[in-house]
Amino acid sequence: MNILKKLIFIIKQNKKKSSKASYTALLFKKGSRFCINKFMEESKELSNALKQSIKKNIISESADMLYHFLVLLELKKIKFSDVLKELKKRQKISGIEEKLSRKNVRQK
Repeated sequence: MNILKKLIFIIKQNKKKSSKASYTALLFKKGSRFCINKFMEESKELSNALKQSIKKNIISESADMLYHFLVLLELKKIKFSDVLKELKKRQKISGIEEKLSRKNVRQK
């Protein structure tokens, strides 16, 4: 978990740097739509790596996707700790119950 906290800290710091010196800053400069598309691209690359079952590629693409996920959270001003709280809350009920409760909320 410490590595995630460190990565989140680095993202927060690097977003303020020059976009010529920091890939993270470049992502923030390009904006939300670009970052969402980049996340979707990374998701497809991870899916392909999973289909190929090459462990090295799965690990690499997972790291890329996690990084871009954390960038999106920072871009949208959502704390990773809030995501963890949501996961903790969901541990109290089964996955099936949780999915059904979200459907009920969306239908209202």
